[in-house]
Amino acid sequence: MSVSTAAIDPSVCAPLPVLGQDVTVPLVTGGEVTYAALDYAASAPALQRVWDDVAAYAPYYGSVHRGAGYLSQLSTDLFENSRRTVAEFLGCRAEDQVVFTRSTTDSLNLLAAAIPANCQVFVYETEHHASLLPWRDAQVTYLNAPRTPGQAVESLERALADRDPYGPALVCVTGASNVTGELWPVKELAAAAHAHGARIVLDAAQLAPHHPVDIAELDVDWVAFSGHKLYAPFGSGVLAGRADWLQAAEPYLAGGGASRKVARRADGGVDVDWHTTAARHEAGSPNVIGVYSIASACKALTEAGFDNLVAREQELVRRVREGLAQVPEVQVLSLFGDDAPRVGVISFVVRGWNSSHFAAALSAEYGIGVRDGLFCAHPLVRTLLGSDPQDPGECGAPEAEPGERSLNAIRVSFGAGTPDEHIDRFLRAVTELVREGAQWKYRTEDGRCVPDRGTAAQV
Repeated sequence: MSVSTAAIDPSVCAPLPVLGQDVTVPLVTGGEVTYAALDYAASAPALQRVWDDVAAYAPYYGSVHRGAGYLSQLSTDLFENSRRTVAEFLGCRAEDQVVFTRSTTDSLNLLAAAIPANCQVFVYETEHHASLLPWRDAQVTYLNAPRTPGQAVESLERALADRDPYGPALVCVTGASNVTGELWPVKELAAAAHAHGARIVLDAAQLAPHHPVDIAELDVDWVAFSGHKLYAPFGSGVLAGRADWLQAAEPYLAGGGASRKVARRADGGVDVDWHTTAARHEAGSPNVIGVYSIASACKALTEAGFDNLVAREQELVRRVREGLAQVPEVQVLSLFGDDAPRVGVISFVVRGWNSSHFAAALSAEYGIGVRDGLFCAHPLVRTLLGSDPQDPGECGAPEAEPGERSLNAIRVSFGAGTPDEHIDRFLRAVTELVREGAQWKYRTEDGRCVPDRGTAAQV
């Protein structure tokens, strides 16, 4: 998969309006500043368009699928039209199903519950925990971190060729790393999987907000992603793709909506006829507003011109990488090297700094929100840092004191709503912190590095 900006002028594409773009936050050194949200990889700010669409619908909110009233019927139409919007956004094939879930994690756990008996699962150690951990009831082969896209394809081909016994198999792979932002060779991996009789699911949590995803073009069997990373709040996700395994599996949750007919038997038991549509795995009252927000975000990105958004983001990626390269103490983390295509997710460490201390100073002294830790991708970050797999360190919970080396990294991430000023401020802050040090004292409290409010004097 590649990122192309040919024949597109990033200057014609302004940042998309997002909620919170005018929020001010206090600085520990005094005064306030407009908050620079540079943690898109965790949760992207909601698009203003999405919020407006949801607000316009809210007075008409009603139960779906079984209500006779006008609002219920309107909500049902909105819910099912949202399913069609998402299918179009993902380039789904005619026979594919779109199942609404709570998140990427929920989507992949649903698929894990639906895989056939004796299915072998192949997953790289580089995955986010959402795609690394759900396969507890399967025979799992964890593949070592590849150092080139070609190596990723080769190692998968070898593993699939060597599997015994030869039966159902599933490959799970990310589209864009939540640690390095690097794009994975999804189309080539899908071809390798299919050549060896396996299926493939794409974790698009970090890809879909930054780059068009086309199921048919990539030839993947399923795609999973979360609304909260796609500029859509309210806790919904998507699993889209082939229907057969989903139709054959027991419902993910048992309850109303998943059942088509329930009848008592003469022996006192219950017979259930389950739906074979996406409803089979959508038991209970669905998150209509969350689903609608995803559909609204899909429309907003499409109508804004996704190619233009990609081009502008690539310009921001270039500026951040070039700016960080000017600071010798900064080491950017990468699997595939400097020339690898990537989205707006960049992780780094700073020589002589505890990562949590650095992130805390960015927030307290510059009003910049980034993330530090292992990013729910512990094996990958430890591999990139060259640490032992058994070394301590947790997501967002550093064990080193300010100024001490930590096993965590710092992640800056951005996207369609990021203003140029946020990038400029971030690069200036990194340079000043490295050259001049923090202006305030910090301490560790409840596993987090925080400003020492009891110390008025600067250091």
